Amino acid sequence: MAQPDIDLPLADFSLPSTAGEPFMLSAARGQWLVLYFYPKDLTPGCTTESEDFRDLYPQFVQAKAQILGLSRDSLALHAKFRDKLQLPFHLLSDADETACKLFDVIREKNMYGRKVMGIERSTFVIDAKGVLRQQWRKVKVTGHAEQVLEYIQSAG
Repeated sequence: MAQPDIDLPLADFSLPSTAGEPFMLSAARGQWLVLYFYPKDLTPGCTTESEDFRDLYPQFVQAKAQILGLSRDSLALHAKFRDKLQLPFHLLSDADETACKLFDVIREKNMYGRKVMGIERSTFVIDAKGVLRQQWRKVKVTGHAEQVLEYIQSAG
């Protein structure tokens, strides 16, 4: 569920990207930026979520929005995931949890009866000036990419 509009300038950060060079938040200014945090490459929910963003990608581009997926997985696994799903956008590796901590997405989860710390599926929309405008936490995959697109189209 989306939160009310937010007006929070963000600190810059840099992360390894499947683009082959580090991604810097400050370099994304000038357009909308969608950062979706997901738990793990090549898992069912993360695959569906990434496919949904992929399928709506032309509409995000038309709305002047860039999409980036983030997880703690390695760049090598990200590249495999991106290739398998034919994603037209890049994935960021946050192995040291730089962005995860900035966006506060690491949560205790129950995995097969064990408590583990992992990424809570979350999406953040940042405006052209680098200001956080919207967030979704505890994301349910079905229909989520459409909600994000609708927000950008209505706010744009």
